[in-house]
Amino acid sequence: MTENINPLQKYYRQPAIYIKLPSAGRYYDRNVYTPSETGEIPILPMTAKDELAFKTPDAMINGQATVDVIKSCVPNLLDPWKMVNYDTDTVLLAIRIATYGETMNIRFAVPVTGAEQEHTVNLPAILDDLGKVKIEDYATTSKGFKIKIMPLTYDTLTKIQIARFEQQKIYGTINSSTLTEEQKQTAFAKSFETLNTVNFSLLLDSIGEITTPDGITVTDRQQIIEFCNKADSKTIKEIEDKLSQLRVQAQTPALKIKATDEQIKAGVPATYEVPMTFDNSNFFG
Repeated sequence: MTENINPLQKYYRQPAIYIKLPSAGRYYDRNVYTPSETGEIPILPMTAKDELAFKTPDAMINGQATVDVIKSCVPNLLDPWKMVNYDTDTVLLAIRIATYGETMNIRFAVPVTGAEQEHTVNLPAILDDLGKVKIEDYATTSKGFKIKIMPLTYDTLTKIQIARFEQQKIYGTINSSTLTEEQKQTAFAKSFETLNTVNFSLLLDSIGEITTPDGITVTDRQQIIEFCNKADSKTIKEIEDKLSQLRVQAQTPALKIKATDEQIKAGVPATYEVPMTFDNSNFFG
């Protein structure tokens, strides 16, 4: 019996580039990530179905579109929900390159004048910069507490973003409502409390362990929660600041733009920075 082989098979998409994850996969088990012998993993270009996923509003908001596209384009990543934040950014950038090429035009407002300007970005250069970042897992406070950071997963970040988005909608609804001022203040207080809970969860999810100034390492979650609830605000604020610094260590660097002579005469700085953000709705166009 002759095997029915699809003659179109040889025209299926093939890996366009290979990358190394900034984390080197050290946070993942085999249910999340399949490592390769070289440390490099293949990136496939998106299919037409993948592109449509980024045009589905609900799937964009709840993160499912991003997860589905990563599964489709990065076979080594089995559970993208568990990816840490800087791996996610790197993978999305690689998928963008594999699908649309090495350059991307972005539009932004010029400082001072507000005029709109277009700039062509060299994406492989950004990908190369991300690959050179050495990830630090620990930070030490002025009081001698050594904090091990747990990078936030895409699942955690998505839930936090959804919660903040919902609270912003509630704020808008309250402001435009016919409630009395007293009722509005009560509603605002409740919403503010919810946001505080979200931010506190973000803090706790970012702490893997705490080593005290006298050398005792604490990994018990309940003990860490008690510490964060009962330590003085200055100590917790410093821990939050340290965690924030580590959290963005492999973030996509801002673009450095040189102003034209005409712009400089108009008061624009000779050089200025433009944030390079991952907005899937325009990043994947």
